[in-house]
Amino acid sequence: MDFIDWDFIVSRAPLFWAAAKLTVKLAVGGILLAAALGFLCAVARFYRIPVFNQIAYFYIELARNTPLMVQLFFLYFGLPRLGLVWEGQTCAIVGLTFLGGAYMAEAFRGGLAAINRNQVESALSIGLSRIQTLRYVIAPQALAVAWPAISATVIFLMKETSVFSIVALPDLMYVAKDLLKEGHSGETNLLLILSYLTIILPVSLFFGRMERRLRFAGFGS
Repeated sequence: MDFIDWDFIVSRAPLFWAAAKLTVKLAVGGILLAAALGFLCAVARFYRIPVFNQIAYFYIELARNTPLMVQLFFLYFGLPRLGLVWEGQTCAIVGLTFLGGAYMAEAFRGGLAAINRNQVESALSIGLSRIQTLRYVIAPQALAVAWPAISATVIFLMKETSVFSIVALPDLMYVAKDLLKEGHSGETNLLLILSYLTIILPVSLFFGRMERRLRFAGFGS
């Protein structure tokens, strides 16, 4: 494979390593916050909590029907006009949380909807409070049912980090676009693909393994 400039790949690999670490850091922060936000919205929607139900519905529709790139543009370039200036990393995490929370909410709501109402009534009849019922009876089963949708959302959000470069973050895409100016498009694309595979493939395998375990244990079926 003499047509590949291995010296270029070896010399530029540390740049992609640093960019990959930044990408993972932002992805983990945004996804964890998105999961928390999504669960709260799912509870508000599922139990039709007054006011919060309407707010959650509006938020979900807004987030799911606008691209992450547009949301990041607003956070990074629009907010300063309103007197609020955030650095690129903050915009990236907030944007990923905003987008991901909507998809997580629908995933969790699907899991909640799959729970048999008789289980809820039985838990309440033995003296459990609504919060205890949610924590010990509903949430574990809902999580198992929603797991495939959650895993798909996590992988989707990790791939969406590819637009973080528009807020001047030295992520993988930013480094790749910068190196393309040197004319090594094949080697740069190879490094970019390998970087994303190294990040996303283990996550995909982990979620797949967990899903099989949940099915084997009798959850989510």
